[in-house]
Amino acid sequence: MGRAPRIQGRDFVRVGDDVEAPLMGSIAFGVIDRGTNIIQVRPVSYCILNCIFCSTDAGPRSRWRWAEYRVAKDALVEALKEIARFKGGKGLEAHIDTVGDPLLYDRLPELVQEIKDIPGYEVVSLQTHGPTLTYRLVDELAAAGLDRINLSIDTLDPEKARLLQGVPYYDVRRVAEVAEYALSSTSIDITLAPLLLPGYNDEDIPKIIEWGKRIGVGKRFPGYGIQLYLRHKHGRHPPGVRRMRWSTFYRLLKRWEREYGVKLILKEEDFGIRKMRMTPIPYRVGEKVRVQIVARGWLRGEWLAVPLRGPPRTITVIDESGELGPGQRLSVRVIKNKHNIYLARPA
Repeated sequence: MGRAPRIQGRDFVRVGDDVEAPLMGSIAFGVIDRGTNIIQVRPVSYCILNCIFCSTDAGPRSRWRWAEYRVAKDALVEALKEIARFKGGKGLEAHIDTVGDPLLYDRLPELVQEIKDIPGYEVVSLQTHGPTLTYRLVDELAAAGLDRINLSIDTLDPEKARLLQGVPYYDVRRVAEVAEYALSSTSIDITLAPLLLPGYNDEDIPKIIEWGKRIGVGKRFPGYGIQLYLRHKHGRHPPGVRRMRWSTFYRLLKRWEREYGVKLILKEEDFGIRKMRMTPIPYRVGEKVRVQIVARGWLRGEWLAVPLRGPPRTITVIDESGELGPGQRLSVRVIKNKHNIYLARPA
């Protein structure tokens, strides 16, 4: 059973151990099926970084969160098996991405290995800034069958990296060294996925591209997945960041493609993404559902609830009254259900 992170003011919810909640339905933990062959896997929600641009407000300095989650490994594996059976058991990728950092999951190599043993999951990948990446962990993940790391390195400058990641202990040089080891000494491939933060790291992205060429990223998968900073309602908004139009961003990528001879403008098929039937959505927008509150939700004023009858899903209930709490039963009305991620309000 995983240790609780010591974050003042936040509950630590062990899903599948202390709290029984379906693994489909929440954005913060479990599994997400968006109607493709890529299944998102979220075993933890927490992070040790305070990235100044974080779209999910992760880390010790979070202003919006009041709960963090860790999911029991066996429960995750069973949920992934069920999805594989539904989708026909072929050509799937499990992408461990989280709203925090998946390297903090205490049973990560075991999880990777057990996913690889499920018929149908041909690729297992993960997304990380690499704050706790070590040579030993890379070896364990490679032995478990991890195929790819999407590595979010936003600059190679140590001082700027500490600024962007919002903590004094983030060592981008060490992360880069371990990434080079993973490429040269294991079967793991790396996709470099820096975030372009206009006004902060414009000049750093070309250096990351050059570094990627030098160390040989993209052995089996695209070598680069450059992203553009976008404002999110509950995310962080760095002071002085410039807004960039998508058209300007793509012109910049095209220029870098010509300069460095690498592919930067990607399509879904470059990662082998294809449409597949999506797990059925049992609760319609506007539908009234009788539920029981089981734990705090991810963000302040939210609660996790499970239906008293019907298909198992986790429903996040937005409480504006301040009167809800664990164990309470009530009727709620679904206001969002996209990709089986449910938001509701008391009916």
